[in-house]
Amino acid sequence: MKRILWTLFFTVALLALGTAVVAALNLRGEDALPAESQSLSQARTATLELVARGEYLARVGNCMACHTVQGGAPYAGGRGIDTPFGVIHTSNLTPHKATGIGNWSAAEFWRALHNGRSRDGRLLYPAFPYPNYTLVTREDSDAIYAYLQSLPAVAQANRPHALRFPYNTQAALGVWRALFFAPGAPQAEPTQTAEYNRGAYLVNGLGHCTACHTPRNALGATSDAKAFTGGLIPVQNWYAPALNAAHEAGVKEWRTDDVVALLKTGVAPKGSVTGPMAEVVFRSTQYLSDADAQAMAVYLRALPQQAPVATAGAKPSVATLERGAKVYEQHCAQCHGDKGEGKPGAFPALAGNRAVMLQDPTNLVRVVLQGGYLPATAGNPRPHGMPPFQQTLSDEDVAAVTTFVRNSWGNQAPGVGTIEVYRARERRGM
Repeated sequence: MKRILWTLFFTVALLALGTAVVAALNLRGEDALPAESQSLSQARTATLELVARGEYLARVGNCMACHTVQGGAPYAGGRGIDTPFGVIHTSNLTPHKATGIGNWSAAEFWRALHNGRSRDGRLLYPAFPYPNYTLVTREDSDAIYAYLQSLPAVAQANRPHALRFPYNTQAALGVWRALFFAPGAPQAEPTQTAEYNRGAYLVNGLGHCTACHTPRNALGATSDAKAFTGGLIPVQNWYAPALNAAHEAGVKEWRTDDVVALLKTGVAPKGSVTGPMAEVVFRSTQYLSDADAQAMAVYLRALPQQAPVATAGAKPSVATLERGAKVYEQHCAQCHGDKGEGKPGAFPALAGNRAVMLQDPTNLVRVVLQGGYLPATAGNPRPHGMPPFQQTLSDEDVAAVTTFVRNSWGNQAPGVGTIEVYRARERRGM
């Protein structure tokens, strides 16, 4: 009983604090509506060049992926984004005056990106990645706005969010913002090249790479101190590997051209993409200009590297390795080779493959269960795929074969238990 009372007291106190924070922000005017910019003034008609630039930038930001429901009109919203706190439904970004952003001004649109506030002043949920978009320049925001205003207007009302109390309150959002958000601006590093700074702007702003590749705390916030160190994507349950670690997904030792190839085609000599990153390449990064892809590659290669953390795990049993070897021979060797050597240009090598040796084996288990699919891109229009084995292999078989792959041909990583396979099936309803 005491615990319930304390929980109730804490919740009420938190909401009261949040309400005070929201009121203070409004009084201070720090989220006040900015003036119209010269780049899209009322007296200027959006040019075809501005609209085309906005379309490109919207693709860099991968806006359509979230704001389009499968089979629906582009940018008309309605897609449900699962979070640990409930479901957030994306909004209609078409210029429909009643249900979209047809009545929004360019300044109001920029305030949403920069300050995380809607047209009516409501605080927006950070599932819309304004903690990253706050770094987008006003000029780029105006270009995206011009593009969205050029789209066909779609009459599709926004769906209400389905969040649990107290996360469905503006007061809770006010507390979250006070703790974890402050409006920002792109800051060029004077000791670096213009190409590096362009890459930093794209990666940290529109590209919002840290939204996945950084761990989140219990309230769903990221930390600059842990940027790019990798993290499990909430609810999706894919592990986004560290971009600043050579043993995960760091590219410091890669050729710049290979990083560009990975961003634009999904495949490179030392790696390929799958899972959520395959969708990012398919919908977004394959459309990068050569100059912007090069800039992002330069920035990613320059990230300060973290050293691998030595972890000791129990050595897999002989019986597990033998069972895994049999499963591998029956289902995997035909494509990946008897010694895990793979087939260049078709099937990735497993020997020495850091993706299969990640400390967290979630991705490997998911690929075995669900299959592995590279994105179809202009540079790789007919990629090879891997079929799913969720109906073919038992939990014990999946655990054994993944353990075998992680400990063969020079690979060395902790074994995979059946409980990890069971959890992967359970989370995705397999």
